[in-house]
Amino acid sequence: MMKLSTMLLVAGALALAACNNPDRYGAGGAGAGGAGGISQGGLGDPSNPASPAYFAQTIGDRVLFAVDQSVLSPEARATLTAQAGWLAQNPQYTVIVEGHADEQGTREYNLALGARRASAVQDFLIAQGVAGNRLRTVSYGKERPLAVCSEESCYAQNRRAVSVISTGAGV
Repeated sequence: MMKLSTMLLVAGALALAACNNPDRYGAGGAGAGGAGGISQGGLGDPSNPASPAYFAQTIGDRVLFAVDQSVLSPEARATLTAQAGWLAQNPQYTVIVEGHADEQGTREYNLALGARRASAVQDFLIAQGVAGNRLRTVSYGKERPLAVCSEESCYAQNRRAVSVISTGAGV
């Protein structure tokens, strides 16, 4: 009996330890590397207009959404128009559009909502002339929050789509 208890205790400890990896989502996730951002090598120089750091800091790498919505606001359209212009000038980059939701609602609902948000961004960028083969979407639903609290200020930050810049031949 003692051996069984010890084995269960060790298995439980290992399971909990697996949950304690702050960088489990990579540099673009909600762990130590932040939520959303640049992958494949670093940010580069934010003063260089061709760098991913410039894209993230000056152009803007995210757009926000209203509660339970995937419709682009005028502010989101302005940011995405600027993103499309930057991508036209920097064809060496591809984009993964991450769709996110706040913690309200079920996991399944929020995954679907995140997918609709990412698709809305992808469709807008394609309509602005970005080649579809340079874009890919992924939904994280409520799994990668930027802010964790049960207040509207946190929920508003988590209702977003993030354009993650990558280098390479395709997405």
